[in-house]
Amino acid sequence: MLWLSEILLQNHDVESFEELIPLIQEAAARGEIFFRMDVRPPFPDTPEDWEDRLEAAFSSVSNR
Repeated sequence: MLWLSEILLQNHDVESFEELIPLIQEAAARGEIFFRMDVRPPFPDTPEDWEDRLEAAFSSVSNR
């Protein structure tokens, strides 16, 4: 299971929400099946619909 908090902890160099999206996609491409958003991304550019956008990024790769 992929936890958003783990992605953030393992990637301290990420500085924006837009940089986070490819990391979620890479994890899905590696075969992660489940994704839990247990924290809100701490970036100034995190949009209001951040959960929908991260789920879409994860699903777009994992459903292929």
